[in-house]
Amino acid sequence: HKVYALVNLGDVDKNFEANEVVDFVSLKAKGLVGKKQLDLKVLATGELSKALTFKANKFSEAAKAKIEAAGGVCELV
Repeated sequence: HKVYALVNLGDVDKNFEANEVVDFVSLKAKGLVGKKQLDLKVLATGELSKALTFKANKFSEAAKAKIEAAGGVCELV
C-alpha cells in the first residue's frame, strides 16, 4: 500500500499564481504538504481558476479534467 502526499485543487488555486509549476518542492515551500518526501497525488476538491503546470505521481481523473479545462498541464513524474 503506497502512501501519497495529497493536495486539493482548491488549496493550490489559493496559493499559486497562473503559470507556476506545482510540484512537491513548491507545495512544501508553501506548507501545503508535509516535510517528508512522498509521491504526490492531486485531488479534484475545490475549483481551479488558472492555468498551472502540475508535476505529480498520480492524478484523480476529475483533477486531470479540471486542470486541463483551466488550460493547465498534467505531467506524470
